[in-house]
Amino acid sequence: MSAVADETETASQEAPAQAAAAPDGTADAVVAERGFRKVREGLVVSDKMTKTVVVAVEDRVQHPLYGKTIRRTKKIKAHDESGTTGVGDRVLLMETRPLSATKRWRIVQVLEKAK
Repeated sequence: MSAVADETETASQEAPAQAAAAPDGTADAVVAERGFRKVREGLVVSDKMTKTVVVAVEDRVQHPLYGKTIRRTKKIKAHDESGTTGVGDRVLLMETRPLSATKRWRIVQVLEKAK
């Protein structure tokens, strides 16, 4: 093999070790370990299911013809393993493998508890 191929192979092997060195508890550390995944921030609107919460995620889009910025809200079901989140909490979600028929997101971090 050429020297360039050896350097590339060595660099790719070192990357996971550097990612694991990121501070614990941050979304960046989780993203670095698992590869690229979509991350969203939202507000918990329902916690009546076991290990599942419904999170309202707001997105701002521009109208294609008139140019006005519109707020679009989507309700997403997310996995809450610990069951510690409640209605009104602001949470950070990350995309994951399908966990059920409608659940493809999981809670990574509670950013702010409800008052």
